Amino acid sequence: MYQTDHPQPAKESLPTMYGLWQGTYQGIERLWLRWYDANGNRIPTPVEQESQKAEGLAAKLRELGIDPNQI
Repeated sequence: MYQTDHPQPAKESLPTMYGLWQGTYQGIERLWLRWYDANGNRIPTPVEQESQKAEGLAAKLRELGIDPNQI
């Protein structure tokens, strides 16, 4: 996955921009129009946000000596 274009401001009053991103979304590989924050970071979709939360929780459990695959 990689960004293929420099994000462009969506509107002067909004701290978001849009840009092109090459990657897979919902099983489809192609060039996508994605939202970026004011620092140029891609804003995750709701599914990506949930995945990030799950990964963070699994990492925390591992830190505590708990195997997340065993619960």
